[in-house]
Amino acid sequence: MTTLTTRSRASVNPARGELQRRMRRRAQAWRAAATTVIWATSLFVVALWVSGGGVGAVLGADGETVTTLGRLTGLVAANLLLYQVLLMARVPLFERGFGRDGITRMHRFVGFWSFWLMGAHIVLLALGYAITAGINPFVQLWGFIWDYPGMLLATAGALLILLVVITSIRGARRRLRYESWHLLHLYAYLGVGLALPHQLWTGADFLSSPLATAYWWSVWGLAAASILVFRFGVPLLRSTRHALRVASVEPDGARGVTIRVSGRDLAALGARAGQFFVWRFLDGPGWTRGHPFSLSSVPGRDLTLTARVVGDGTHRLTSLVPGTRVIVEGPYGEMTGDLRTGSKLLMIGAGAGVAPLLALLEHEDYEPGEATLITRESLDEDALRQDAIADLVSRRGVRYLPLVGPRSSGPSSWLPSSHSAWAGPDLLRHLIPDPETYDVFVCGAQPWMTDLERDLASAGFSHHRVHSESFTI
Repeated sequence: MTTLTTRSRASVNPARGELQRRMRRRAQAWRAAATTVIWATSLFVVALWVSGGGVGAVLGADGETVTTLGRLTGLVAANLLLYQVLLMARVPLFERGFGRDGITRMHRFVGFWSFWLMGAHIVLLALGYAITAGINPFVQLWGFIWDYPGMLLATAGALLILLVVITSIRGARRRLRYESWHLLHLYAYLGVGLALPHQLWTGADFLSSPLATAYWWSVWGLAAASILVFRFGVPLLRSTRHALRVASVEPDGARGVTIRVSGRDLAALGARAGQFFVWRFLDGPGWTRGHPFSLSSVPGRDLTLTARVVGDGTHRLTSLVPGTRVIVEGPYGEMTGDLRTGSKLLMIGAGAGVAPLLALLEHEDYEPGEATLITRESLDEDALRQDAIADLVSRRGVRYLPLVGPRSSGPSSWLPSSHSAWAGPDLLRHLIPDPETYDVFVCGAQPWMTDLERDLASAGFSHHRVHSESFTI
């Protein structure tokens, strides 16, 4: 048998290499299309400002200068709010163009910038009008709120958006239950909806020409339609068509649960090992809150998910009864076997992060001894999917290395304290002496993955062969 060293799996398997090239070309095409849409709308917004005399007004160095800058920040904030809505709407163009991780990063980036620019828009307009009229800026701001059409609604919308921004700060987010955060986050939709009328009724750059008016009404109408179609319509229709229902609910470890969902023609969902869905179980109050859970086995005649019971939302899973209807969004995620270029597999998962790794180990091709699974748990009894792991060890020859115990206080905090004498890169090189032949799949909490990925790079694992994904909403 030929020994595989530095040769990639793509060179050994031409079909896989050609598949990866097609996938890259397709991904590049989607990214180009999504980027083109963003640039085209952004340039149109700038053109609106320029055509409205923005450049000349800036040079005046008077109250009109400040007002014009306020108009510009308002236009940009409105454009970013539009993107924020579209990013929340699960529009296929952006999902395929940027991927779920990219969408998550953009959502956070765009959200904060749209808020700060909206604040600058309010301050600059109040100050500019006050300078021109020779009155106190606070008096002018009060006049805006009470005398201009739609401004009371816009003020309420701005306060709701402020609430969402505050609860999205990482420190505040960690202190909130997921269910509370999810409910508060939905107020972003209401905030945008309340802020919209004043833009379309009184905004000079929104009413400056029939073309501008038609553009803004069209794009906001498209955004609203996208939410109705892709967030509600498509998931409901697909889930109904496939008749998704809970088939079984089983305890998994001391604090876990594994749920099997059955249906008809599930292959048409297009799910692959390593991907995840956003799940809603129609079992009573609270069903509207979606939760992202990875598939914990290869999708086939049914779909299996495994979750750690850590809050109200996941605790409800333990009381599900067979026959409960299920609505799913997805599948999402690019952490599939199509990313492989090496001949061997190293899977490292923490907690419920082991779920997609097991599905990949079930699905992928490898020889006995060519796949290693490392799991990380604080307590031995918390380990999930132990029967599935034992089956992979005995049937597929997977090497299984559980790391159990409290977190290490050393520089490699992804390790347990029992291994604190090891530097993370040294331990990885000890376990995997030939990193150039491996693809690495990592799944767990984001800070844990960041710490681990740093040690993987130091241990000699190629950045292009380390694959991870945060399946957050």
